[in-house]
Amino acid sequence: MKRLLTILVLLVVASVAAAGLLLAWQRNLPAGASSAGAPAEPVRGAYLAAVGNCMGCHTARGGERLAGGRAIPTPFGTVFSSNLTPHASGLGGWSADDFWRALHLGQSRDGRLLVPAHPVTNTSKVTREDADALHAWLMAQPAVDAPRRAHELRWPYGTQLALAAWRALYFSPAVYQPDTSRDAAWNRGAYLSQGLAHCSACHAGRDVLGGDRGAADFRGGFLAGIGWQAPSLLDPAEAGVQRWPDATLRRWLRDGHADGHSAQGPMAEVILGSTAALDDADLAAMSSYLRSLPEQAVTRPEPAQPDPRRRLRGAALYREHCATCHGEQGEGRRDASGALAYPALAGSRLVTQASAANLIRVIERGGFAPATPGHPQPYGMPPFAGTLGPDDLAALASHLRQAFGNAAGEVDGVEVLRLRAAATAR
Repeated sequence: MKRLLTILVLLVVASVAAAGLLLAWQRNLPAGASSAGAPAEPVRGAYLAAVGNCMGCHTARGGERLAGGRAIPTPFGTVFSSNLTPHASGLGGWSADDFWRALHLGQSRDGRLLVPAHPVTNTSKVTREDADALHAWLMAQPAVDAPRRAHELRWPYGTQLALAAWRALYFSPAVYQPDTSRDAAWNRGAYLSQGLAHCSACHAGRDVLGGDRGAADFRGGFLAGIGWQAPSLLDPAEAGVQRWPDATLRRWLRDGHADGHSAQGPMAEVILGSTAALDDADLAAMSSYLRSLPEQAVTRPEPAQPDPRRRLRGAALYREHCATCHGEQGEGRRDASGALAYPALAGSRLVTQASAANLIRVIERGGFAPATPGHPQPYGMPPFAGTLGPDDLAALASHLRQAFGNAAGEVDGVEVLRLRAAATAR
């Protein structure tokens, strides 16, 4: 009933506003001053494409680089990324103005509105100069014949009327404007984080229609379709780095591993495909911005009822499967160099986050930090999905969240099944 009401409200909004909105969006309006006076720099474009992790979404697994076709799950169905190579089935024939309009307005060359899985809220922040450099680099890549695959979205979410209504509610094109009360490094970090690095694409808090509060919305949210939680960047108990030393955060963004903190799941992909490419100045800038975010605690859900038998079972499973690497008291284990090879579970934010989703995902699917130049041979953890059933997973997760001085809520088998279902929903 709630979803039906949402659809009806959406249609009402669309019927009132969509005609005018579509006309406005589909006009070839000038969307920013061209930098035609200065030739774009493909080398700089390559750096920007790496920071934006363009290949991450626009390369299908096992497919040609940048040829699109990767399936991107959303709460409304599956979106397939587009071909960014200079073939006629991709960006062939696209001018710098066309490409700028796609980034800034989320509008294709043919006037079609792009679905917001393309993070238009973030790419709208990109300057015209950077857009031209990206365009120049993309047009220099090998052309690949890869026609666009139609999205598989439930009606009416993929219609142009619905997209126009969504934009009326949530989107206003705007290039990043520096905060004059902040220094240049902070503003550079804000520009990268809110723009090309599109942190809010995962870390925003979204409503039932997928809307957020803009490119600086870092409240965190559940990533439906993949079953991971993007933790809040505002809460130091979740993923906030306000209390981290600058050097630690810069190493973590570059290497995916620092001072016992290890990137896992989707964030490991972000490190590998994006932030590992940042130069020293941009690492420092992003660190300055992220460490300055305001602190705001997340609301913690009601945990499962305590069950002594579940806790005893979890402790036994920990001794059998985990203690050898993570230590009898969850203290972790160091390698011959003295570095923490296997992370400590005592005080681990992944273990004690408000949602147990990421902990359960790691236990089920294994833990794999990114292999980066600064940390080329990370230790991995095997998956236990084939070994532990839902109740055992819940027992082990509950033990970890309550042992070693941790004080997070317990998890039951129903929650494990719910998270599994969410990870496969389309």
